[in-house]
Amino acid sequence: MTADDDAPILPRIRPEIASLPVYRQGRQAGEDAFKLSSNENPFEPLTGVLEAVHAASELNRYPDALATRLRERLAARFGVAVDAVHVGAGSVSLIAQLILAAAGPGDEVVFAWRSFEAYPGLIRVAGATAVPVPLTDDARHDLPAMAAAVTDRTRVILVCSPNNPTGPVVTHDEFAAFLDAVPADVMVILDEAYAEFVTAPDAVDGLRVLGLLDRPNVVALRTFSKAYGLAALRVGYAIGHPRVLDAARATMIPLSVTAQAQAAALASLDHESALLERVRVIAERRDRLAAGLRDAGWRIPDAQGNFVWLAAGEHTEAFATAFEEEGIMVRPFPGDGIRVSVGEEESVDRVLRIAASVVETLPQGHPGRGLA
Repeated sequence: MTADDDAPILPRIRPEIASLPVYRQGRQAGEDAFKLSSNENPFEPLTGVLEAVHAASELNRYPDALATRLRERLAARFGVAVDAVHVGAGSVSLIAQLILAAAGPGDEVVFAWRSFEAYPGLIRVAGATAVPVPLTDDARHDLPAMAAAVTDRTRVILVCSPNNPTGPVVTHDEFAAFLDAVPADVMVILDEAYAEFVTAPDAVDGLRVLGLLDRPNVVALRTFSKAYGLAALRVGYAIGHPRVLDAARATMIPLSVTAQAQAAALASLDHESALLERVRVIAERRDRLAAGLRDAGWRIPDAQGNFVWLAAGEHTEAFATAFEEEGIMVRPFPGDGIRVSVGEEESVDRVLRIAASVVETLPQGHPGRGLA
């Protein structure tokens, strides 16, 4: 008898789910280390936001299932109907709902790659087929190639701007031309989780697209996790056509947005000027970090989120270990590169020092190496 003979009989699991890797969170930071692995806001919550969370203390009561107060506030802010706003437990949950609503077995979902690492898994969970389209040499979405990848089986296209983890944006004109090139009955999800950090004047703005162009197949996603610093509370929102969002609402896990998350999001909007001042600090720090990395010899793509991308390729895991040994927790994507979040001011010099030491080991002509 072998050890396997004593193994319990387990329920049958869909093969594609059994082979699906579990989502890998960025590594936590220990004492005297900086956690730059999860694109979190390094600033602690504002006092007014904490007070709002503490006031929402009826833990024995279920939250409002549709986050009505927040939807009403966002609808008034963007000049849309309340039903054109959908709130979920972070923008990633909204992506999952929309994919489930539109794509199933036999259908296809097109997206750029590398992009947000959750995309392939969410597509597989829905039973659909993933159609990744490689980024350009400068780590941007190749929108013409993505349009060419659309078939009569395509149900959803994912566009991430700024692209996580590489950083560049899609421009407004590029996106408008892309929409002209794809069928009007294919859902286009514009994932703008890092929109508040963008300083490029020509970047696409999903809310502007929805306001200026008659595009009912477009859904724009935003989140309070990044710029507003509410990552632990999980609250994001979608703006789109009410019938499309009704389909997403039908697939959502009920009561997934807590009362505390809604209260914190509303308070964040009340204190938005102070929060966006913090965003400006992070964006300036990001630009300084990217410039320093380029000076050190790295080829850094245009950074428009709250992170920078090191195209380390086959050296990714070794370089990530070098960072971690010096107390910098980064996010490695084996075989591709390292994403370094913009964190505390005190972390910048340490990141630059380590990055400068490892880039020297890249051979001339390596995609991650610049002209320095």
